[in-house]
Amino acid sequence: MSTTARVMTIDELEAAVGQELGTSSWLEVSQEDVDRFADATQDHQWIHTDPERAASSPFGGTIAHGYYTLSLAPVLFAQLLSLDHFPMAVNYGLDKLRFPAPLPVGAKLRMGATIDGVERFDGGATLRLTLAFESDRGGKPVCIAQVLYRLFEGKS
Repeated sequence: MSTTARVMTIDELEAAVGQELGTSSWLEVSQEDVDRFADATQDHQWIHTDPERAASSPFGGTIAHGYYTLSLAPVLFAQLLSLDHFPMAVNYGLDKLRFPAPLPVGAKLRMGATIDGVERFDGGATLRLTLAFESDRGGKPVCIAQVLYRLFEGKS
């Protein structure tokens, strides 16, 4: 398990295409956090927010929103790769996103990242990664995302 963020230049990222950056530390998913996410997104579906009703569901309890899981990417990714040395780094989008398995509330979550590609543009590069989120409950990943970051060199 890697919890010390690497610092890599664009040249180093290009040389590392195909390599795993490591795996984040575990993060517990609490009902309070899921409820706050439900409030922020106004998605109060009972499978996320009603533990009593969800107990009799096929999930056996409440589960986190898929987008809640994805929203944890920045905090978990920061453990693997620091982008702070770039004057600006921004989310550029997703090419593929899947939620193969539910994430039970109370479970722990961690994320691994693999560098899929680096495409240079004038003033920086687009970094393509696959992020794989797993639960300590085992089974299929709870989220697989192919994400893009734009990294800018020079002045911000």
